[in-house]
Amino acid sequence: MDIEARKDMQDPAAFFTETPPGRRHKSEAHRSGEQQPAGARIHARPKKSDWFWYAMLFVVAVLFVELVVDNQRWQWDIVAHYLFNKRVLKGLGNTLILTVLSSALGLCFGVVIAACRMADNAVLRAAGYVYIWIIRATPPLAMLLFLFFLSALIPRIYLPLPLLHANLFDVDTNQIISRFSAAVIGLAMYLGGYSAEIFRGGVSAVDRGQREACKAIGMSDFRTMWHVVMPQAVRIIIPPLANELITMFKNTSLVTVIGYVELLTTVQLIYATNFETIPLLTVACIWYLALTSLAMAAQSLLERHFRKGVRT
Repeated sequence: MDIEARKDMQDPAAFFTETPPGRRHKSEAHRSGEQQPAGARIHARPKKSDWFWYAMLFVVAVLFVELVVDNQRWQWDIVAHYLFNKRVLKGLGNTLILTVLSSALGLCFGVVIAACRMADNAVLRAAGYVYIWIIRATPPLAMLLFLFFLSALIPRIYLPLPLLHANLFDVDTNQIISRFSAAVIGLAMYLGGYSAEIFRGGVSAVDRGQREACKAIGMSDFRTMWHVVMPQAVRIIIPPLANELITMFKNTSLVTVIGYVELLTTVQLIYATNFETIPLLTVACIWYLALTSLAMAAQSLLERHFRKGVRT
């Protein structure tokens, strides 16, 4: 008996962990990139239930053609006529402007509220919690109406200076709260409440020990957050945050209740005169679908970019 065999007998664990010679040769051939024979490859056997789903897909395709494509009641010629109408495109531009401004302001609100929720100060934590509680409990439609009619409750916005009998500023509420500003502020407040919890969840998902290690080697809180925490948290934040931003784009249709003219309000004004309700609503849905698809494609690119170097 040779020396190697004696070592294997003395160490029982080596017997169980040692790779068999045949398997060892196969794994080494696989690592070296050698092509295996066609008969040795493993192919997934198709499931019997796959044919059922193929049949269901065929049924759905047939129904789509019959109920949508070949259905003359959709009046596709009118849809094509109004799809790039100047009034519709102007309303679409107002929708995009409202989405960008509301999203930017809402994300700023979200960062501040998330910082308050994670602060060590009990007052800041309570303030952040109350803000999120109010936003979650209030429908965005009611919030828009409340802001638009704010002048009925607070006619003037001012800040008094004690003992001086003067005001630091005094502004008429109607000069600040217009249809556009009420829409931007209301949608931004709504997004701020939900994005704050997304930011807090992403940051909390990063192991606290990493921040303690950064503090132990003398890194500042800002450098720790920027170089260590955020690169990991952003992978968790992107999917739900992108969903909220897409929802924000669709929520701009709610501002029709306060009279701001965006995409949905524009098509409503048009079909109020020509009574082509279904074709014009279809025009609005096509634009919402197209821009939402672009946003989802951008989300996929962002996720792919920040997933580089991460094993899944």
